[in-house]
Amino acid sequence: MTFSEQLEKRFARLLASYPLKRSALVPMLMYAQDEVGALTPEVIAEIARRLDITTLAVEEVIGYYSMMHKKPQGRRHLQICTNISCMLTGGTQLWEQAQKKLGLKNKQVTPDGKISIEEVECIGACCWAPAIQVNYDFHHNVTPESLDRLIEELRKGDS
Repeated sequence: MTFSEQLEKRFARLLASYPLKRSALVPMLMYAQDEVGALTPEVIAEIARRLDITTLAVEEVIGYYSMMHKKPQGRRHLQICTNISCMLTGGTQLWEQAQKKLGLKNKQVTPDGKISIEEVECIGACCWAPAIQVNYDFHHNVTPESLDRLIEELRKGDS
């Protein structure tokens, strides 16, 4: 499997910057997922080959991290935290609101492929709860009104 020239260069820089090739696994997975859209069996096999590790070792890492996906997500992946800090400040209500507004359940994608949603345990933004992450962008102190606005922007393709 080959990746874009840009990703191939990024992989080369990563492999050169770590004393052990295996240390580049997580960033390689994240960059590959961004380019391909999911961590497919072909992507997993290729990264395992490049790092001289088994596909099982790669699968174990993917299974550990909630931000790694084997199925394609929407172009805008909306993660809503419902862990304790967010739950206490309205995260559960935001999660229910997003499901209703988008007509989706956990880890589903809109028919047009624009938006997917996922309930997550923690995104590391407890001080600004309730928090949401869209791809790599954080939204803090989210209110029901700001969530509605965000979803409308995501539907339009903005954000």
